[in-house]
Amino acid sequence: MAKTEMIRARVEPELKQDAEDVFSTLGLSPTEAITLFYKQVTLQHGLPFEVRIPNAETLEAMRQVRKRDGLIKYDSVDDLMAELNDA
Repeated sequence: MAKTEMIRARVEPELKQDAEDVFSTLGLSPTEAITLFYKQVTLQHGLPFEVRIPNAETLEAMRQVRKRDGLIKYDSVDDLMAELNDA
């Protein structure tokens, strides 16, 4: 089928550039990436990824990470795993 339809969307320049850098790494043009997205939407009858609104606990965790509040630093993976196993 001939490609005759056009899609126009406005996005932030930095987002566009970042996404196109990823597409380039994957060997895709922006047109191919959009086509792939549309095909996945059609095949899955919805978005090809989970979209959810975070609950209060998740929002609080996100806030803490942004502010680096309550983060624990471990000297090694073994120390982290030991604490997780003790919990």
